[in-house]
Amino acid sequence: MNTTVQNKPRLTTSAMIASIAADGQRVTAAPFGKALVEYARERPNIVGMTADLAKYTDLHLFAQAYPERFHQMGMAEQLLMAAAGGMAKEGLTPFATTYAVFGTRRAYDFIHQVIAEENLNVKICCALPGLTTGYGPSHQATEDLAMMRGVPGLTIVDPCDALDIEQAVPQIAEHQGPVYMRLLRGNVPLVLDEYDYKFELGKAKMVRDGNDVLIISSGFMTMRALEVAQTLAEDHVDVGVLHCPTIKPLDVESIVQAVRAKPRLVVVAENHSVVGGLGEAVATALMTRGVQPARFRLAGLPDLFLDAGALPTLHARYGISREALAVRIKGWLS
Repeated sequence: MNTTVQNKPRLTTSAMIASIAADGQRVTAAPFGKALVEYARERPNIVGMTADLAKYTDLHLFAQAYPERFHQMGMAEQLLMAAAGGMAKEGLTPFATTYAVFGTRRAYDFIHQVIAEENLNVKICCALPGLTTGYGPSHQATEDLAMMRGVPGLTIVDPCDALDIEQAVPQIAEHQGPVYMRLLRGNVPLVLDEYDYKFELGKAKMVRDGNDVLIISSGFMTMRALEVAQTLAEDHVDVGVLHCPTIKPLDVESIVQAVRAKPRLVVVAENHSVVGGLGEAVATALMTRGVQPARFRLAGLPDLFLDAGALPTLHARYGISREALAVRIKGWLS
């Protein structure tokens, strides 16, 4: 059931883990957990696993619905990934959830060797990607895409909103092979339903077109891009938004087609370090195809250990809030 975010109180320490939804924005509670419960209803091969974070990845809904198929592995992410690989070898399809920092930095070798090298059917779904928590570098997975892009054969998904997540869950489940999906949890914004959008694994979608700027984006930065398009329209700047929910394999054809279509500023916006993420992937795709945009800019997070603090403050500081991103693009246009 969709709800609406109420006016938020003055920022406190709780804002370090606040919803990324703006005041008054429509949200859906726990879209991942609900979608997985529904998909698993007639599929006993689907199992849920977590490293002591069921409540904080919305997997608690799966645990309540199918307790016999839920496995709590404790605070042991390497064990989580190894056990998920073992279950996949027995014909099960595990959904393994934890925080992105723990699922990537702590368990990388197990994902690489146990799961990916053998092309096992494990779905790794990790909450708090990029700058979606204010608890500093220990919890901010600002380099997870760079790490996971380097794993051969691993499909990578970065959904924008609740609709994206709901539609992605059955598709990644049916995909044969390992998947890493960045996970938005709790009250997740709902925006793409207004644009006749449907998630399709491996495909980028032009959510809206524009003559002056093309923003190529993934994750919640597509929501930001759509907000910026509304803001810049007031200054008679026409912004197009190409949403790339699948980071790997990248939909190179759609990107090349969109960039070639019009001579406009191309901005890659991502909730990730400018090193090794969507921006570098798009730049490589364009260069290898001999496509040179009139102007090309990266609007990602800086190559730094980011500060701790309230999320709204950090998003503004690092240029990924609605207002900050609009200012950056206006500067590049001038």
